[in-house]
Amino acid sequence: MKEKPWSGRFSKETDSLVERFSESVSVDKRLYCEDIEGSIAHAQMLCRAGILTEKETESIIEGLNSIRKDIEEGAFLFDQALEDVHMNIEAELTERIGEAGKKLHTARSRNDQVATDFRMYVRGCLAEMCRALKAIMESLVEQADRHVDTIVPGMTHLQHAQPVSLAHHLLAYVEMFFRDYSRIVDTVKRLNESPLGSAALAGTPHAIDREMTAAALGFDRPCRNSMDAVSDRDFALEAVFDASIIMMHLSRMAEEIIIWNSSPFSFIDLEDAFCTGSSIMPQKKNPDVAELVRGKVGGVYGNLVALMTMMKALPLAYNRDMQEDKPPVIASMDTALSCLEVMRGLVAGLKVNSEALSESLNRGFITATDVADYLVEKGVSFREAHHITGEMVASLIRQGRTLSDLTLEEFRSFSASFDEGILSVLSVERSVDRRRSFGGTARDKVRKALGDARERLETLGKNC
Repeated sequence: MKEKPWSGRFSKETDSLVERFSESVSVDKRLYCEDIEGSIAHAQMLCRAGILTEKETESIIEGLNSIRKDIEEGAFLFDQALEDVHMNIEAELTERIGEAGKKLHTARSRNDQVATDFRMYVRGCLAEMCRALKAIMESLVEQADRHVDTIVPGMTHLQHAQPVSLAHHLLAYVEMFFRDYSRIVDTVKRLNESPLGSAALAGTPHAIDREMTAAALGFDRPCRNSMDAVSDRDFALEAVFDASIIMMHLSRMAEEIIIWNSSPFSFIDLEDAFCTGSSIMPQKKNPDVAELVRGKVGGVYGNLVALMTMMKALPLAYNRDMQEDKPPVIASMDTALSCLEVMRGLVAGLKVNSEALSESLNRGFITATDVADYLVEKGVSFREAHHITGEMVASLIRQGRTLSDLTLEEFRSFSASFDEGILSVLSVERSVDRRRSFGGTARDKVRKALGDARERLETLGKNC
């Protein structure tokens, strides 16, 4: 068994129950690449500072790269008695290269080492999230481009409200995901400071160059305060918060897909490859992907609460409680990324049922607001126009008729302000195209919004 790095202070070996209880390597071995990169940068800096010789540094780097190769090939055995990924790698390095391996930990602690590794890991996850966000936005834009002229019932309270272009509806989600992307970019700006060299909490007496290691590891600068550097987990909280909002947006979209795909609506049909069937009912084609996305949101929300609760009463600086930061962060990053990827495929393959949409548009008095707006254009106050149109709808409901059933004379029985122009107002296409205000659903405005979305998508990737 490899010796624990802190064994000199203790006269008894750690109880096996404590080893099992306190180990984190089963989770944090995911950080092996960041740990090795951080150690290589640290060794190179120690060499420049004169703390390591060039020969020792070369030996360390070769040893670390050989360990990385073994891990990637599945040939490395992680030992839970060594607690975490950092000590596993250091112990193996020392076994492979001897005394030089023992010098690597000069001027650092596991406290700043893990904080550095974890920031790098989260930064990498957020970069993957940005790529996945861009991909799902591209799928939404492609679908929107095919459906500018497809009219759907826009809803409030899950009831028919006003007709909108399906492209306009899809672009609403694009806007949500653009904001999600920008939140990640902002998170990375705050995350991207290097804790390495802060040591346990107070810094180090060795003449190290923290700017050098920060630059080598892709950070913008070193953290300014050594105590904050080792005890800060704001970046982890922000990352899971970002993931939580992404999951909320995905869940809203999943809910609409589930509703629109349901038998009472039948607005859309989903690709077979993204659905499953029933073990007993042979006719079933279930939107399980969307339902699972909707269900997975709770886990990410719970992870955010767990992290905030873990951090809420910790005194400065590092406390072992903070070992519990990785499971919820890793799980949240994995969940959000997989949900983005699978929902992109679901969106790309959905088909629109034009017949069901057309039938639905004939229900629910969806152009009633256009009737009220028509009266306003004739000089009637909006409140009066609203009242007149409401009375008209109530009368038609009693009769089992729709607005398109009314003759001009019948319209005029409700208000003398109606003239023959009202008969052309009732078209859902006209209703859509009249809403020409910025951000509205008029089809020419939607085409412009599509072009704008494409331009914005082309700029993404340059800042995340």
